[in-house]
Amino acid sequence: MPSVLHTKCVCQAKLPYSTRQVLPPIAYQTMAEIISIPRQVLHQEVAVRLRQRIVEGQLAPGAKLNERELSELLNVSRTPLREALKMLAAEGLVELLPNRGAVVAQMSAQDVADTFEVIAGLEGQSGELAAQRITDAELAEIRALHFEMMAAFTRRDLPTYYRINAQIHTLINAAARNPVLAQTWRNVNARLQALRFRSNFDEAKWKRAVKEHERMVELLGARDAAGLRALLIEHLMHKRDAVLELMKSGQLDAGSKASA
Repeated sequence: MPSVLHTKCVCQAKLPYSTRQVLPPIAYQTMAEIISIPRQVLHQEVAVRLRQRIVEGQLAPGAKLNERELSELLNVSRTPLREALKMLAAEGLVELLPNRGAVVAQMSAQDVADTFEVIAGLEGQSGELAAQRITDAELAEIRALHFEMMAAFTRRDLPTYYRINAQIHTLINAAARNPVLAQTWRNVNARLQALRFRSNFDEAKWKRAVKEHERMVELLGARDAAGLRALLIEHLMHKRDAVLELMKSGQLDAGSKASA
């Protein structure tokens, strides 16, 4: 087998001289240089993995986030871990407490009710604008994701269902083409991700949410701005009610903060 350097020379021989001059010196790169992960990517990846654990309830509200244990679990040093925790704190998923470290954020029943009211208004607004501004390509992507989501529902694969569900809501928000609205939505929605995930623990309410999503796609296709706005607000209010019912029954723990 020819060496990497030999292969490189053979390839260059087939190119014009001017092109050969600008080829990067691949033969002199080490494997570590090729596969190393930049620091900024590493802490973002750590944040993704921690966010998923919080959303899926593997890290419960109020749980202390031990840096040593998490560093070992995720196989990273404490520096990117701390940067990731700061990211999640900015999203409202983690609280950084002076002299106590980080804990998973907690929400009272009143916090939940208030925050769902806000996100319902934001999603209603984004839906109204999206119905007016969405492109055929964006609509096709949402329809394709909807089919994938339905397949996950049929399998009762909640993590996959929720991941695709979140993508659909994000794409609707993006189709509104309002950066201020999009950023505000992301900030508020971050606090509710775990609760939106767990609101589907009730089978009947999960089925209702699926039917509402089917209707969302229909309204987007019809460019029915008023109809989509009303449906999204109703959809989020149903989510709120499902979460509050689960909290009241003790089936869902959003934290130990007292209700207002």
